[in-house]
Amino acid sequence: MRLLLVEDNIPLAEELLASLGRQGYAIDWLADGRDADYQGSSEPYDLIVLDLGLPGKPGLQVLQAWRARGMATPVLILTARGSWSERIEGLKAGADDYLTKPFHPEELQLRIQALLRRAKGMANQPLLQSGGLELDEARQVCRKDGQDIELTAGEFRLLRYFMLHPGQLLSKLQLAEHLYDGETERDSNVIEVLVNRLRGKLGREQIETRRGQGYRFGGAQ
Repeated sequence: MRLLLVEDNIPLAEELLASLGRQGYAIDWLADGRDADYQGSSEPYDLIVLDLGLPGKPGLQVLQAWRARGMATPVLILTARGSWSERIEGLKAGADDYLTKPFHPEELQLRIQALLRRAKGMANQPLLQSGGLELDEARQVCRKDGQDIELTAGEFRLLRYFMLHPGQLLSKLQLAEHLYDGETERDSNVIEVLVNRLRGKLGREQIETRRGQGYRFGGAQ
């Protein structure tokens, strides 16, 4: 899943980039509200973490501009402790959740997981479940028929995206856009390799190839 982090506090941003990266997210980082206004609505992000106290353009105005354009990407806002008015204004402007600073990175990770599942109609699942599989996002392990299946980082990222989009036809370009950040070279051959590895571990029936179109994760339960 590809995330946008908009945060001008460099030490905090570096900490979040590291912790979210370990969770298998591809992350772009911006520190200026003007840049975020443009990039947030022009790139295919799955979720945006937005600080409200930004240089260039306040985060609240950025969020309002996104929603005015009809952008439906889930947005989690970061606010200062005690700024209840900011939280209220952020939610009124279209934020999906908020987190008050300071916070533990693990809490942010759990809120991101919950928002992504909610966006896909899976809000009540303690683990990500689809196609007869369970995905433990904390351990990056897949469970099938009661057996744990170890995944590489790349396999985990791809399977998580498939499981959040069951039954949908996903092109190689779409997969690459959501699995890699804006600085990473996107190679469709890598997607093919990862798909074949997942088939070897999970069974070929889990992922269907549509020649010239992309892949479809079985997903129907």
